[in-house]
Amino acid sequence: MLLPFLGAATGSLLLIHSGTLLIPAWTSFMDHDGQLTTLVILLLAEAGIGLALWATFRGLEGRLRTRDGFVLVSFTWAVVSALGTLPLILCLDMSVTNAVFESVSGVTTTGATVLTGLDEMPRSILFYRQELQWLGGVGVVVLAIALFPMLRIGGMQLLKAETPGPVKSEKLRPRLRETARSLWLVYILLTTGCALFYWISGMSFFDAVAHSLSTVSTGGFSTHDASLGFFDSQAVELTAIVFMILASINFSLHYITLHQFSLSHYFSNEEVRALIGVIAVVIGIVSLMLFQQGVTTTIGPALRHAAFQVVSVITSTGFATRDFTAWP
Repeated sequence: MLLPFLGAATGSLLLIHSGTLLIPAWTSFMDHDGQLTTLVILLLAEAGIGLALWATFRGLEGRLRTRDGFVLVSFTWAVVSALGTLPLILCLDMSVTNAVFESVSGVTTTGATVLTGLDEMPRSILFYRQELQWLGGVGVVVLAIALFPMLRIGGMQLLKAETPGPVKSEKLRPRLRETARSLWLVYILLTTGCALFYWISGMSFFDAVAHSLSTVSTGGFSTHDASLGFFDSQAVELTAIVFMILASINFSLHYITLHQFSLSHYFSNEEVRALIGVIAVVIGIVSLMLFQQGVTTTIGPALRHAAFQVVSVITSTGFATRDFTAWP
C-alpha cells in the first residue's frame, strides 16, 4: 500500500524544509527584521511534525514499484511547493495564490516572480526564496533518495522517475545512496565555487551566497529587482556565465570528471560539445545584430551583453543585465 510511503515521505520532507529555515532565522536574528518569531515557530512546528511522522513510518517494510515511484515523485514536488508557501504567507502577508505561484516557481526553478521591491525586502525572506530554487535544482527527490533507505524504502524507482541521463542505465556508485550523495557533493562544490567567485568579483558575502544558490540551480531568482544588472560588473557576469553553463551539464559527468581528474570527458561528450557550439553561434549572431542595429556603438559591449543574455536564456536561468525586450 502506497499510503505509508507517502507518510514517510511527508515526514522526511518536513524535516528537510525545516532545515531551510535555519539560515533565514539566523539572518532575521542578526538583522532584527521582525521575522524571527514567525520563522522559529514554523521551524519547530515542521521539525516536530516531521520527526513524529518519521518515527511512525521508519520501520515500514516494502519496496516501491516503478509506477509508485512516479506517484511519489509528484507527491514530493507538491508537498515541497506547499511547504514553500508558508514563510511567504506568514512573513510577507502574500495571498495564497501569489505564494503558491512564487513557491512553485522557485522549487521548479522556473524563475518567474510576482514580487517587487526586492531591494527593500527582509534579507531573511530573500535568502529563503533563493533556497527554494537551490533545493529544487538538483532535486528534493535526490536528497530524499539518500534518506529513504533509512526508512527501508527502495529508491531506484524514484531515481528512474526523476533523473534523466546516464544515471538511469547505470549507477555512478555501487549503492543508490552513495550515488545520491555523489550528485549532492557535485552540487555543493559547484555552489561553493560559484559563491566564492561572486564574492571575489565584488558582491557582498550575502549576495554572493544567495546568487550562487539560484545560479547553480539555473533558477534565476535575485535579491535585487534589477537582477544581476544591479551590480553592473563584468566580473560578476563572467562568473555567472561560467557557472550557468556548468550547472547545465549533466552532474554525473561532473562527478566522473572529478573522480578521474580528467577534463577529457567534457570534450568527448556530444551533449557538452553541442551546448557550447550552439551558445557560441547564437552569441555571434546576437552580437552582430546588436552592433548593426545601433544598440551598442562598439562590438565589445555588444559581445558582453549578448554573451550574458544568450547563456542565461539557453540554460533557462533567467538572469538579466539589460532590458532585452527592447532589443531588435
